[in-house]
Amino acid sequence: MNNSRLLRVGQQSLSLIADMGHAGLFLWSVITSRIPWRRIVPLISEQLYRAGIMSLLITILAGFFIGMVVGLQGFHTLQKFSAEQALGKLLALSIVRELGPVIAALLFAGRAGSSLTAELGLMATTDQLSAMRMLGVNPLWRVVAPRFWGALIALPLLTLIFDVVAIYGGSLVGVDWLGVDRGAFWSGMQSVVEFGGDVMNGVLKSGVFAFLIVWISLYQGYFCEPNAKGMSIATTKTVVYGSLAVLAFDFILTALVMGGW
Repeated sequence: MNNSRLLRVGQQSLSLIADMGHAGLFLWSVITSRIPWRRIVPLISEQLYRAGIMSLLITILAGFFIGMVVGLQGFHTLQKFSAEQALGKLLALSIVRELGPVIAALLFAGRAGSSLTAELGLMATTDQLSAMRMLGVNPLWRVVAPRFWGALIALPLLTLIFDVVAIYGGSLVGVDWLGVDRGAFWSGMQSVVEFGGDVMNGVLKSGVFAFLIVWISLYQGYFCEPNAKGMSIATTKTVVYGSLAVLAFDFILTALVMGGW
């Protein structure tokens, strides 16, 4: 019994290592493939629209309501210490450093990541990728690369928009509803938020998250089983693996930035 369990664990571990190696080779092939940039720029623009603009509404709504919640919770927490005027500092730092990059990435994985996987999975199921190979067209630069670079550009921009909208939502609650002094709110925010240390760290985080999400999404879609069940499993894996990767690497990046390591 113990030997069978050990054998099963070993097989699963070897399968996991093989999958990771396969995914790494796929990523290397995408990055190093010979890309005719003059032909691919319009395709990247199209993917920017699909991954970025089509995710804009949900990002704005989520940022607005999350900013309002953080503003409300932060006010009642700071009120216990008679520090309501520090609400702007609390709101800006929590949004820019942590909530903005993470929540925008989770929304992006659920909306754009699953869409990328389903789209590539449908192409594989209907033999469109095989037809491209038969015609001498490399699917890696024609199909995969535009989606890779488009999504990689889109998420950091969405994160910045999320930050702005969330701070605005928090100011509506804190200043206009709960009566925090407007000058203290905005001046306190400006005094603690540094563009290089806080805003750019958030953008860097979102860039890493975008890389992980788009890598997982494209890999799952490109190599999914060519049937409806395979597409369903691949889409589910994209959302689950993408979300877990974001949360795990958020801790790693935060520890590096904060000097924990």
